[in-house]
Amino acid sequence: MNALAIALHGLAAVIWIGGMFFAYVILRPSVALLEPHRRLGLWAAVFRRFFPWVWMSIAVLLVSGYWLVFNAFGGFATSPIHVHLMHALGLLMSGLFIYLYYRPYPLLKQSVAQEDWPAAGTALNRVRHIVLVNLIIGIVLVVVVLAGRYGLFL
Repeated sequence: MNALAIALHGLAAVIWIGGMFFAYVILRPSVALLEPHRRLGLWAAVFRRFFPWVWMSIAVLLVSGYWLVFNAFGGFATSPIHVHLMHALGLLMSGLFIYLYYRPYPLLKQSVAQEDWPAAGTALNRVRHIVLVNLIIGIVLVVVVLAGRYGLFL
């Protein structure tokens, strides 16, 4: 069962962090030349399809992560430091996503629906900043997890 939890945990992390990497590093510069109404409408559509995957990833990460903490490591008291760092960074990323989802994202959707392009641009800029922060945290988290397992913090 631990092997399945590790596989699901890794898959969920890849979906979330990889999706942010693709959106920020590949898609964002590629659509920068589009007219604002096309670019903003595209981003609203992208987020509408990506965010359910992020919610699912967060759920899988939490369930599989806590399963592993208590079944593979015997609880937090006996977990290695990289597991504690993974836990803290994962909760921070989840909190940032929840804020993004309930604050700037609804403003983006509403502004696009009303064709208020300046307001939509402002909302997208807020989303972009949060995604960048979460992407950086996610990359750090991956390094912590992969290198921590092999003694980075010893």
